[in-house]
Amino acid sequence: MWLLQKLLVVPASALALMAAAGLGLTTLDVASAWADARLLVDVDSGKVISERNSTYPWYPASVTKLMTTYVTLKAVQDHRIDLESVFTVSPNAVAQNPFKMGFKVGTGVTVDNALKMLLVHSPNDIAVVLAEGVSGSVEKFADEMNAEAHNLGMTQTNYVNPNGLPADEQITSARDLAILARALILEFPDYDYYWHIASIRLGKRIYRNTNRLIDAYAGTDGMKTGFICASGFNLVATATRGGKRLIAVVLGAKSSTSRAVKAAQLFERGFGTDPHGWLALSPGTVDALEPIAATPPDLREDVCENRRRHRPTKDGDEGGEAGTASAEGRNNLGERHVLPLSSLRGAAVLTSGLAAGIPPVEVYTGPVRNDITSNASVAPAPKKKPLAAKPPPAGKRPSPFRRQHLWRLREHPGDLHARIHGAANIR
Repeated sequence: MWLLQKLLVVPASALALMAAAGLGLTTLDVASAWADARLLVDVDSGKVISERNSTYPWYPASVTKLMTTYVTLKAVQDHRIDLESVFTVSPNAVAQNPFKMGFKVGTGVTVDNALKMLLVHSPNDIAVVLAEGVSGSVEKFADEMNAEAHNLGMTQTNYVNPNGLPADEQITSARDLAILARALILEFPDYDYYWHIASIRLGKRIYRNTNRLIDAYAGTDGMKTGFICASGFNLVATATRGGKRLIAVVLGAKSSTSRAVKAAQLFERGFGTDPHGWLALSPGTVDALEPIAATPPDLREDVCENRRRHRPTKDGDEGGEAGTASAEGRNNLGERHVLPLSSLRGAAVLTSGLAAGIPPVEVYTGPVRNDITSNASVAPAPKKKPLAAKPPPAGKRPSPFRRQHLWRLREHPGDLHARIHGAANIR
């Protein structure tokens, strides 16, 4: 009952956030010693298919970077910046710990490359590079993050940094994260491929996506992982089958494998493969869920301090999830790590190797380079009907993403979507 006791103590910062949204205290009922938060939402309708503790406040960790992405893409959409804009790595960015790309002060990175690094490898320094490049400072960027959260109706969310490193005032909920994920999908369809990328290659290094579901659950097409000791292992995932796209949010899992299994189980219910899925009544749409005023649970003791049989876990360290390997002589995800599933209940919903055939996306520092031909080698965006590739207008050079897409269609006609997302008749 330790979590119940912790949730009943509401700090001033959480109360102020809830009061600003016009919300009152709600009686808490957390039955288990280890309680997580789970939510499954239909993208098109916003209907809640399944939820558990979805309106309890939670520390977001690196899923914060979804809002960093949202604000950045909004700046692109508003023509304040463009994807070819070059941002400079500052001393503040270099000072971020512990998980980062490790570029030196003064290094330039395009917005396009920074977003790919951010959403695949989750580096904390790159989040700061984007924040300072878009708004001039982390503080001003956090103000923009909060303004967008308010506009979207994310009533339980507050940001103080762009990367999700520990801060008592950095708060969200599964409800708010589902609202954000849905907004990213619906408002920025042209940029959907950013959260499909299975791996990136920087020079001789390959970094695979921290979201293991891309490789382990047929139909997965996004989005972002997160971890700090206080939050546990978080995940916002999307998957598409039969033209139906769902968002699964899991907060506070015990491990990266556990959160993947829980998200996959949610998807199974949503896609109708769970025989008991029809028993649960929907509480309506995600924005109608009633927020709860409470303090976020602090899982540090159980997630990090008591993991004696595992390697030490540090705040913000997603290195245990994001494998890296030499790119020399390889055209896959590098050193692969198989999910340890045998001891987890429900692990049969996962497989492995779904992303093995996807070449890594080339990323680099400096301004745009025209010699990069595999700059957007990603899992295809979900479409209800396959669209034939059209040639670019006469005299116009196709974008790197377009060139790679045409190459993939030419080299692997017809079988790409089935290999990555499963056969079309999966139900």
